[in-house]
Amino acid sequence: QVQLVESGGGLVQAGGSLRLSCAASGRTFSTDTMGWFRQVPGKERDFVAAINWSDSTHYADSVKGRFTISRDNAKNTVYLQMNSLKPEDTAVYYCGADAHPRWAIADSWREYEYWGQGTQVTVSS
Repeated sequence: QVQLVESGGGLVQAGGSLRLSCAASGRTFSTDTMGWFRQVPGKERDFVAAINWSDSTHYADSVKGRFTISRDNAKNTVYLQMNSLKPEDTAVYYCGADAHPRWAIADSWREYEYWGQGTQVTVSS
């Protein structure tokens, strides 16, 4: 079956770095847009970053210049390098896959069909 498995979350001090990974299996994801979203309790899942089949990227304003998304199609894996972390980056981070061909990268969680279970990122001040 289709699976997305996130890893790499943890506890880090403000200003530190983490790299999240999302390993995909069960279908070919090389033509999908892969995205990272984050969610805190009681709030909607927010867009963080996404990368499409041609390696075009799109970032939320709040993470531009600090986070970098990349993908390795040979490994069916997408990464999120997070630098200069802030306490407000604390959330559960989810990996999603959007299999629909689109002109623009989708930044709404409703457009993504497949999801991982999430990984907790906690940034202490």
